[in-house]
Amino acid sequence: MGFWKNLFTGAETDTPPRDKDLSAKTLTEVSSQDRGAQIVFSTERDIDLYELEELCDAVGWARRPIRKVRKAIEHSFLVVTMWEVQGNRRRLIGFARATSDHAFNATIWDVVVHPDYQGKGFGKTLMKQLIKKLRSEDISNVTLFADPHVVDFYRNLGFMPDPEGIKGMFWYPD
Repeated sequence: MGFWKNLFTGAETDTPPRDKDLSAKTLTEVSSQDRGAQIVFSTERDIDLYELEELCDAVGWARRPIRKVRKAIEHSFLVVTMWEVQGNRRRLIGFARATSDHAFNATIWDVVVHPDYQGKGFGKTLMKQLIKKLRSEDISNVTLFADPHVVDFYRNLGFMPDPEGIKGMFWYPD
C-alpha cells in the first residue's frame, strides 16, 4: 500500500520538467540509460492518432475507428502520455486516460506501454502519474478494468477487487 499512501499524502516529489516542447503540461521526466533518451510524461492531448494506433498495434490491441478514439480522448477527464525524446525527435511509447464525474470517481481506460518499455517500471510510472494527477483533482475513488494477464500488474500498484464484493455489470446492444 506504499504506492497509494504516497499518492494520498503527497510524500513523493517529481523531477522538474526540462523539455521545452512539452513543458506546459509535462508531469515529469526521467532518463532512459539504455537509449540515451529522456522519457517525458505529459497531459497534452494533441496526439497523432495514427501514432497512438501504431502503439496499440504494437501490443496487439484490436483497431478502433480513429473518429471514436478522437472523441474518447476529447471527452476524457485526463490523458497522460509517455514519450521517448531524443534530440528533436519524440516517439509515443505509452498512453492512459481516465473518465470522471469530476467530484468523486474516475475510471482508468486504455493503459498501453510499448513492448520495448514493458517490464522496466515505465508502466508503473505512467500509472503513478495518472493517479497522482487524479488525486490532485480530489478524485478519491479510482477504478479500472483489467484483462486477466495484467491483473497482477495492477494488484502490485494497490488495486484490488472491490472489498465490498460489488461486481461490475455490463450492458451490450443485441
